[in-house]
Amino acid sequence: LFKHTLSICRALLSDLVSESERPLVMGHFNAASSVGFILGPVVGGYLNEHEGGFYTSSFTCAAIFLINAGLVWMLPWNEKITDQKETNCSKSVQNGSHANNHHSVLTAETKADCRALGKPRLRLSEMSLLQPAWRQLTSVSSRIHMVAFSDMWDLFLVRLLMAIAIMLYYSNFSLAMEERFSLKPKMTGYMISYSSTLGALAGFLVGPVTKLYRNNMPALLLHSTVLTCLLIFLYAAAPSVWQVLLTSTFFAISTSIGRTCITDLELQRGGVHASGTLIGAGQSVTAVGRVLAPLLSGLTQEISPCGPPSLGVVLALAAVGLLLIRIPKWDGRGLAKTVKL
Repeated sequence: LFKHTLSICRALLSDLVSESERPLVMGHFNAASSVGFILGPVVGGYLNEHEGGFYTSSFTCAAIFLINAGLVWMLPWNEKITDQKETNCSKSVQNGSHANNHHSVLTAETKADCRALGKPRLRLSEMSLLQPAWRQLTSVSSRIHMVAFSDMWDLFLVRLLMAIAIMLYYSNFSLAMEERFSLKPKMTGYMISYSSTLGALAGFLVGPVTKLYRNNMPALLLHSTVLTCLLIFLYAAAPSVWQVLLTSTFFAISTSIGRTCITDLELQRGGVHASGTLIGAGQSVTAVGRVLAPLLSGLTQEISPCGPPSLGVVLALAAVGLLLIRIPKWDGRGLAKTVKL
């Protein structure tokens, strides 16, 4: 129930920051999330070793949620979001005034958001109580329907293919290290912690890398996907543990950059007004990959210890081919234009 606060935070960040700053901020957010996933098991394991450790861990987790709730309640989110929406509305009105020259029109949803800015806002405690539940469900259903039947299927398919490929890399990693190199679980744990730490640090590289690419997110996504595919292949064909360690070093960096790129492209093509729906849809696609990856990993592991990463290479190559076909069409239509949802 509460895991999806991360998805809501990503949607909130897309409203709070400008489009040029979004990759940098998303990279820092992913880095902070990765640090949490590193520290959480360590602290939880330490607490569970003591008497009554389970209850201590549970109350600590509950306290953290209460602190987060207090931060969300106290910080001035609404003012910043309103200012951002007013800026977007003013830009949309300017574009709409030149509709005859540029054939650009305001979407119905953007117009509704702009009209809503002039109405008095309800307090946080009144929002969900006064609005009927069926209206909320209808709104959510319509947004999901728009995303499902939009022309963003290519981005979601790339996300699905790469999600499965990356999870095939990590799935049964300990078993593969034991079968291929007779590596003890303790050393394998050190390698996983090393890779997780690099993944957290890689989040701070997203901003400089996007500046190096001059915010050309399609090119950056393509190159990171190619690099990820190559690293999975090197891992599958690795003759020694040291080559696995080398591939895991760059693999953590490429996947962190690719994850930020795919999220930013979804928001660019879908529009900020649908950010929550798009991020939620992307998380759902990733969840489907989490369901499929263990099944595929188990089947291919029966054939060979290198079976899961080998299948990951095939899926990553399919994602690279799809990007090579679709990116010229994105550029032709112009990423600056909002895709019809």
